[in-house]
Amino acid sequence: MASTDYDLVIVGLGSGGMVAAEFATRLGIKVAAVEAARVGGDCLWTGCVPSKALLASAKAAHTIRHADRYGIEVAPPRIDSARVFARVHAIQQRLASTSDSPRRFRELGVDLRLGRARIADPHEVIVGDTPISTRFILLCTGSRPALADVPGLAEAGYLTSETVFEIERAPRSLVVLGGGPIAIELGQAFARLGTATTVLQRGPRILMRDEPELVARLAGTLREEGVDLRTGVTADRVVAQSGAKIVHVGDERLSVEAILIAAGRVPNVEGLGLAQVGVRCGALGIEVDTRMRTAVASIYAAGDVAGRFAFTHSAGYEAARAVRNMFFPGSSGGEYEVPWCTFTDPELAHVGLTEGQARERWGDEVAVWRHELADSDRARTDGSEVGAIHVVTRKGTIVGGHVLAANAGEIVNELALALHRGLDLADLGRVIHVYPTYSIGIQQLGADAAYERAERYKFLVRSRAAR
Repeated sequence: MASTDYDLVIVGLGSGGMVAAEFATRLGIKVAAVEAARVGGDCLWTGCVPSKALLASAKAAHTIRHADRYGIEVAPPRIDSARVFARVHAIQQRLASTSDSPRRFRELGVDLRLGRARIADPHEVIVGDTPISTRFILLCTGSRPALADVPGLAEAGYLTSETVFEIERAPRSLVVLGGGPIAIELGQAFARLGTATTVLQRGPRILMRDEPELVARLAGTLREEGVDLRTGVTADRVVAQSGAKIVHVGDERLSVEAILIAAGRVPNVEGLGLAQVGVRCGALGIEVDTRMRTAVASIYAAGDVAGRFAFTHSAGYEAARAVRNMFFPGSSGGEYEVPWCTFTDPELAHVGLTEGQARERWGDEVAVWRHELADSDRARTDGSEVGAIHVVTRKGTIVGGHVLAANAGEIVNELALALHRGLDLADLGRVIHVYPTYSIGIQQLGADAAYERAERYKFLVRSRAAR
């Protein structure tokens, strides 16, 4: 016999599931949530939280090394990586006991069940041997690291984003396989903490989905800091020898203490019984429409498992969108833009189209407006002049924004809002920005766009000089 009926059963209480659970309880919806491992999901335990904590420590070490830029005598930092990782773990535990605590969700009214879930039919979830009946099901099971198919790698041993934050100290040397955000963030972090770091990227460049010009600048910074960044290469095989891991790259052998696989993500769809109930899956994950609904009307999916964007912020957005559409049908549809940021130093963030993508669609209707940080008063005072703000427009309307700068993830949000609202770049020139900030560069670009437009009508101006 099924247990008490619910309005909504959420499978997975990570970034998406937590947002959905809290939102649903505020609407008075009767909610059960099923979690197979730990509340908080990848973001808390293997993603955003530990990686950003590690990056903060790495940045502190880097700042100490280059204190002479600020008129301060340089002394090499004494890095105790065991204390660095202890700090990372302490931050995780603090969040796990507060905002991401199972107790908090139970106090909100969520019936939290621990165990693995299987979908028995469109209105029934089985946890262990217990069936739970429900009006709607929301799948937020996330993803896991993809594993590289390199001969000898499994035998030699490796780290992934799920295990790297379990180590107690930084390795002395490291090879990173991959060139996406996780690979590049952690590659820079470990290098700054004193690890001899090599990044091997199979593709022609790192961060393939970002603006190539800004990616090239970031790559230059990484190399200047000592990251051995290689593109267009592959690891042919790995051999464990005398306590080291020997990575064969062509004719070269790289002897390192550790290997980190950061070569993408795989959606967690196994064991859910999706095919039996008619939920379709593709290579990227569960197939959903813009309302986050699957092929089965009562089953929705959000976050990594839905195969669109593997980000905490998009998972939360999609989960809330799914709940709205369940209980307020048709209230939240249509395509949506997701900004994202690679949290290197400087950060690289973007929303919308790159210049190349825009020109492929609209050709000469596209213009790119560039503001160099070398011309930013704030960047000069901070000693952070590497970077730029690029805004891509079509007939004046913003269709893409790209930022390489300190706090680029904060700056890009303004461009995301402008893109969402269909604003012209000139509209941003009319908004007063605080000086001195990095984001005032957006106002300056907007003013440039407005001035260019005004020049077309200068013949209307009555000037004494023309008399």
